[in-house]
Amino acid sequence: MSNAQVSSGPAIQEEGAVKTFLRATEIDTRMLGMIGALIAIWVGFNAYGYFINGFGAFLTYRNLWNLSVQTSSITVMATGMVLIIVTRNIDLSVGSMLGVTAMLMGALQVWVLPTYLGIGHPAIWIITVIFGLIVGCAIGSFQGYLIAYLEIPSFIVTLGGMLVWRGAAWWVARGETISPLDQTFVLIGGGPYGSIGAMASWIVAVIACVGIIFMIMNARRQRARFGFPMRPVWAEYLIGGMSTVIVLGATWIMNSYYWPKGIVRNYAKANNLDPAVLGDIGHGWAIPVLIALFIVMAMTFVTTRTKFGRYVFAMGGNPEAADLAGINTKRLTMLIFSLMGVLVGISACISSARLTSSTVALGQFDELYVIAAAVIGGTSLAGGSGTIYGAMIGALIMQSLYSGMVLIGFDAAIQAMVVGIVLVLAVYIDTVYRKHAK
Repeated sequence: MSNAQVSSGPAIQEEGAVKTFLRATEIDTRMLGMIGALIAIWVGFNAYGYFINGFGAFLTYRNLWNLSVQTSSITVMATGMVLIIVTRNIDLSVGSMLGVTAMLMGALQVWVLPTYLGIGHPAIWIITVIFGLIVGCAIGSFQGYLIAYLEIPSFIVTLGGMLVWRGAAWWVARGETISPLDQTFVLIGGGPYGSIGAMASWIVAVIACVGIIFMIMNARRQRARFGFPMRPVWAEYLIGGMSTVIVLGATWIMNSYYWPKGIVRNYAKANNLDPAVLGDIGHGWAIPVLIALFIVMAMTFVTTRTKFGRYVFAMGGNPEAADLAGINTKRLTMLIFSLMGVLVGISACISSARLTSSTVALGQFDELYVIAAAVIGGTSLAGGSGTIYGAMIGALIMQSLYSGMVLIGFDAAIQAMVVGIVLVLAVYIDTVYRKHAK
């Protein structure tokens, strides 16, 4: 790597050390603030548990592993909510859509498919997942059509959808819980058997590290090719090193949470093995977490590297100008809501599989958590700006708050109040940040 094209100049040299560092590494200061808030929440809850209850339960392998699984469903939907809010719309129906989609998937795999394929047929979970994605996409497309082509405000359409789809979820099974779900399907929800194990997790981590290094090198080559300013070499090494350390550290934490002894004994008995020989079995990365991370990477690529993503942000920044520029904003709006429906279908798979059943209460209040995750993650309600990784961190902050309050014994009323205050505070910080940015 050459330093010949590193951006520098009198303006940079006159800056302070912190500003020079941030400019050289191109680190988003807002993201730094979110990560700082997340670390403060983790350390604060752990310290509270340690000094008040005598045991800091938050920063344990078990809690961090569970936290990652609990966040996955909201993360998947929050990536779609970013695009909706960026285009100055809102979707209040995602929780109800998740509920009705999960109920229909439950009915299909418990009541219909076993009749024709037999219980435990390997095709059941595949058909169910595809069916869930189709149902989610159909609902999202229908709502998107009403918003885009009939010009009904998204707030009204999705508010009505929230009531309609919640009622439909109850209507599917008349309020009954549908279970047990297919044994292969429930692996999507995580758990000891729904994780890929320690060795596979290390392999995934190494592949991810190689991918990170490749992307950094490729981005540098592209900047040099088109004559764009490049980061200093030390900044490239620093970002690459920090990214790989985070990936390897997270994998170490996932592998350090071992299967409970009872599950090890059952596994050994089912496979005619000696439990003493098996020893400690690490969970590794849970399948729903890997799904969520894949969705985050895919959505980041879509929003930053494709024409679709550029159109979305152009439309959010100035809808009239985007329309005059030839962007088909109606079709774009419908596509965004269709995409949101597909993501809801994926979340419905994760949520129902994690619960091992489909219930009427599934997805209740999820719309609030998803919107809050997107807003806390830096997506502006004024439209035009937002990031996918910000939504992921926002979802992690939201779930960390809930998990921490449960661990230290706050009741449900206090939890709701705290989350509401945090949401208002996030919007206020966004307003202040924008004023300073101008």
